[in-house]
Amino acid sequence: MRTRAANLGLLLGVALILSYVESLIPFAFGIPGMKLGLPNAAILIVLYLYGWQQALIINVLRIVVSGFLFGSMFGILFSLAGAIISFAAMCIFKKADFFSIKGVSICGGVSHNIGQMLVAVYVVKTSGILYYLPVLMIGGLITGILIGIISENIIPRIRSEVILR
Repeated sequence: MRTRAANLGLLLGVALILSYVESLIPFAFGIPGMKLGLPNAAILIVLYLYGWQQALIINVLRIVVSGFLFGSMFGILFSLAGAIISFAAMCIFKKADFFSIKGVSICGGVSHNIGQMLVAVYVVKTSGILYYLPVLMIGGLITGILIGIISENIIPRIRSEVILR
């Protein structure tokens, strides 16, 4: 039987692997910087199985480690900004207990893009790039649905394996 720390370590490893896989996928559809958000499935799973504290730790570790391995300091900055707002939104909507996992994931996907755009406006010192936000929000909606469906199907399987010790 694995311990809680081992399970969280495995989920961090899954998030890092998904970050790497995502870096290999040429997914842009004419939208620079847009990603599928595959690692967020692991974060959503940790949030639902272990709680917000563990999910926050895994999320920050994933962003920093994957940023150093596969990205840059700007990538870490943008990811952290999106992740902070996204994570707060997911925690609020999960706690409200009104939304399904898919709904929480959608809120996370959309709010992640809002956080990144706020940083981008600050970095480039112009609000002109906000024209891009509606496109990103649609992308966040679609990827949020996909990540929510994936997480919704994985969580019961993990629970049935009784690895939550």
